[in-house]
Amino acid sequence: MLRTSMAHQVPHSHEGLHDLPTADRDAFLAAMSGAVTSVNVVTTSGPAGLYGVTVSAVASVSADPPMILSCVNRRSPAADAILANGIFCVNLLADHQAHISDVFAGRSRTHEPFSFACAEWHTGVTGAAILPGAVASFDCVLDAAHDAGTHKIFIGRVLSTHAGEGKPLAHCRRAYCSPAALTKAS
Repeated sequence: MLRTSMAHQVPHSHEGLHDLPTADRDAFLAAMSGAVTSVNVVTTSGPAGLYGVTVSAVASVSADPPMILSCVNRRSPAADAILANGIFCVNLLADHQAHISDVFAGRSRTHEPFSFACAEWHTGVTGAAILPGAVASFDCVLDAAHDAGTHKIFIGRVLSTHAGEGKPLAHCRRAYCSPAALTKAS
């Protein structure tokens, strides 16, 4: 059963902290731009349609059972579609797939925004689109959804995974980058 909730208020031992103003938005964005994040395309398919969106906020939640989370801006049509379809797939892009990220971020100069025609896709066990050549894919059934500011946090129970080869595409300081290849310690 899908669980949805508003953000729960966390009790604090320090009275009045919730009444303090939040950090300046621009200062927050500037500071967060220093975080190195993976570049992912989250897809969904079903009665609400086929959608994909580029996201950077993805994390492992649990290994037992396998669960993952992804944060999607609530203004994206993909957010409503994930809720309605009840499934999603997180595709962790490889360093040669920046053009796919651009398409699903709505800023491609060579393809229509949000068009799946930018790549060849496979269908996962849930029916979501899986990107061959991705560093990893996590095909999920939606377990919970939570509102958090401008975003919706989707938590999925992973039904199938794929681990590919290659270096992941990362994002830092508002630009794509790729980590150095890992070497074995001697």
